[in-house]
Amino acid sequence: MAAQSYARSMYTRRSFRPLTTAGQTDPPVRRSRTRRARTSGVLLAAAALLVSACSSGSTTSSGSAAAHAALVALPEATPAALASYYGQKANWRSCGVPGFECATLKAPLDYAKPADGDVRLAVARKKATGPGKRLGSLQVNPGGPGGSAIGYLQAYAGIGYPAEVRARYDMVAVDPRGVARSEPVECLDGRDMDAYTQTDMTPDDERETTELVDAYKEFAEGCGADSPRLLRHVSTVEAARDMDIVRAALGDPKLNYVGASYGTFLGATYAGLFPERAGRLVLDGAMDPSLPARRMNLDQTAGFETAFQSFAKDCVQQPDCPLGGKSTTPAQVGRNLKAFFEKLDARPIPTGDADGRTLGESLATTGVIAAMYDEGAWAQLREALTSAMKENDGAGLLVLSDGYYERDADGRYENLMFANAAVNCLDLPAAFDTPDEVRNDLPAFEKASPVFGEGLAWASLNCAYWPVGATGEPHRIEAKGAAPIVVVGTTRDPATPYRWARALSAQLSSARLLTYEGDGHTAYGRGSTCIDSTINAYLLRGTPPVDGKRCS
Repeated sequence: MAAQSYARSMYTRRSFRPLTTAGQTDPPVRRSRTRRARTSGVLLAAAALLVSACSSGSTTSSGSAAAHAALVALPEATPAALASYYGQKANWRSCGVPGFECATLKAPLDYAKPADGDVRLAVARKKATGPGKRLGSLQVNPGGPGGSAIGYLQAYAGIGYPAEVRARYDMVAVDPRGVARSEPVECLDGRDMDAYTQTDMTPDDERETTELVDAYKEFAEGCGADSPRLLRHVSTVEAARDMDIVRAALGDPKLNYVGASYGTFLGATYAGLFPERAGRLVLDGAMDPSLPARRMNLDQTAGFETAFQSFAKDCVQQPDCPLGGKSTTPAQVGRNLKAFFEKLDARPIPTGDADGRTLGESLATTGVIAAMYDEGAWAQLREALTSAMKENDGAGLLVLSDGYYERDADGRYENLMFANAAVNCLDLPAAFDTPDEVRNDLPAFEKASPVFGEGLAWASLNCAYWPVGATGEPHRIEAKGAAPIVVVGTTRDPATPYRWARALSAQLSSARLLTYEGDGHTAYGRGSTCIDSTINAYLLRGTPPVDGKRCS
């Protein structure tokens, strides 16, 4: 799958789906532009939504370092050029979902040149329900990059967070620049995205390699055509600066925040930029900002293998496991699944899809990976695999894949995958620049995951063809002077491996590491009373956990 990232919260796969969009009176804040039609037949298979941070192949690491330093070095105080942005007040109005209000705020497109124009940010909130003293606003972000914070707020956080938290905080979400309702990056129409998601992600020869590279180029060209100026200004640093403008507009002296998955990188970046304004920050499913793209992708590949091993051990104990019986080892389960993928690569199977899509290796792999985020989806995955492997019916795996891509029944895609690529490809220099580099590194990726490694290695090539160069670089975040920050890691997390949580907590000067010993992606709100009560105590009373506390 290429230019997307698997490091996003799977609240989207569990209970987070927008309640409604048709009834909203606040449409997405979009740019004025004319879309070009694109009909390329070979686009891109999303068999590997990695954190494949990207750059233009022509961008040097020194150029990236200079650009990143310029972004981070902007003064933390509010200069006169930013005074109008920091002086905004939110004009709240109904947005069509009962109990929620919406507003639009402005931020500079380019913080280094505020006079060059604005980005409009969509913001939503649900006011504190009481009783008890109001503690201010609690901003939330579900990850991605590219996940809609507003959708997450309206469908989960604003109604599903613990009642005592919602009673004391105004629950607030801002879609980051380029995402969902905040001037969304758009790249391909639904028909082209359908083709993109089916491209062969494990090329067997030069022809298939060329098709994959062409797909990456076509995707990148589409994003660049639709978003020529915005595409240079959707970095995590800029999104974190936007969060501070929103904080000021809400009247909060400090930012209180819960970020999941990629949202931890956003929150940590904020703390690094504005440590004195960091309030109660929870970073759940942490990312490690010090890693280069290749290392990050390799770690994540190993993370999916760890999750798959847990699934495999559970699967063979179930009577409906199509990958083996009780005596089958996890390694053999993996070989059985890999053999099934290879069959699909040679001959896709029918799905009954109204648009005529069949299930090939790429869509099947995405479906399996989607179920790795939450052990609650394992039964659905077993059923889908049984139908595909024994009944030649790929409908179940297609449903899992479509859910991951946020494709609706009418063939429309949300902008998640477009924004995901845009942010990743700006935040870090590319993992690989050429197909030969990928081939040379295949053994390392296949060692990390015999099942997923090959596809995830090729997915790491996508940002080599991005139309704008990276402005970020790997860096440590210490946030010296910040109040205690709670970093949460799950021991068998597929998308944000536990080692990342340990690494981030070691970097942040005030971090307290909270560990969930279990499966799935992220920990808060997943059923652990220990995790939930610990985080609630921190959010409500400002009491951080003892560093190193472990929960199950």
